[in-house]
Amino acid sequence: MRHRALFLLAFAFAPAAQAAEQLAVAPVQYREVAQTYSAEGVVEAARQSTVSAQIAGRVKEINFDAGDTVKKGQIILRIDEREASQALAGSQAQVMQAQAAMQNAKSNYERSRQLFAQKFISQAALDKAQADYKMALAQAAASEAGAGQSALARGYAAVTAPYGGVVSARLVEVGEMVTVGKPLMTGFDPAQLRVIVNVPQYKLAEIGAHPQATVEMPTLNRRVQAASVTVQPAADARTHSSQVRLYLPANEAGFYPGMYVRVHFVVGKANKLLIPASAVVRRSEVVAVYVVDDKGMVKLRQVRLGESAGQNEIEVLSGLNAGEQVALEPVKAGMALAQQAK
Repeated sequence: MRHRALFLLAFAFAPAAQAAEQLAVAPVQYREVAQTYSAEGVVEAARQSTVSAQIAGRVKEINFDAGDTVKKGQIILRIDEREASQALAGSQAQVMQAQAAMQNAKSNYERSRQLFAQKFISQAALDKAQADYKMALAQAAASEAGAGQSALARGYAAVTAPYGGVVSARLVEVGEMVTVGKPLMTGFDPAQLRVIVNVPQYKLAEIGAHPQATVEMPTLNRRVQAASVTVQPAADARTHSSQVRLYLPANEAGFYPGMYVRVHFVVGKANKLLIPASAVVRRSEVVAVYVVDDKGMVKLRQVRLGESAGQNEIEVLSGLNAGEQVALEPVKAGMALAQQAK
């Protein structure tokens, strides 16, 4: 009877032990990780601009709207160029008139030189003919410059994108009358983004000594290593803080100007007790992990956590000891614990 009871007891715990053996576990261990200082920041575009009208006229065509992607050199909108065309035609007519006057003055000067050589006119008459010719030359050059300016102004009727990017705002409508300097569209280059953070002056020395940082997007639970960290050589007289710029890697998807982010600056090294972040269980206000002992038994233990360390680890402040094993799959560990309770 005693042997049979032991057999039945071993049979009852067999499913629990088998479930525990199948659990993936990781050790709780001390490891040297970066010590960080966290601050809040805002994403902005390193290259952002507003395109304005360079001629007056009525908007007759809009090819892009907010959110559209534009390539460099594409026509984003057109302004009615009829007024600019008329101005160009008038300038070209003035050029022809000035050139005709210049040819006439040139011919008169050539005749005056011949007559002066034959002593039929005075030196004063020759000087006047030469001055008239030089004046006609200057007027012709001025007319050509005016025509070039009119041609350039006509080209401004087609407003082109100065660089490839995304339209963030459209500020005019079709049919609207615009004047010189009127803002038309605003855009930015999503390939070149940076984060602006205000850091107190007592932390600048540590940040300057370790120019490394990660940018965390809390809403998406995502971290990105900053490509470079630059401390601006100026401070705000009211807050005694300096601006730090962190440039994101080129073409980093998911970031847009105006987004809130959290920046973690590396300020040193420290030994911390770490566990994988996937092992943490959060139930209401309780934070715990499933601990698997040497016999394969599973226990739920409440812990107190610190800061995240990298992408997949988190610091343990209390509740665990180095060398213990935690389950990496809390759902399976919970099922194993339920089997043990039966």
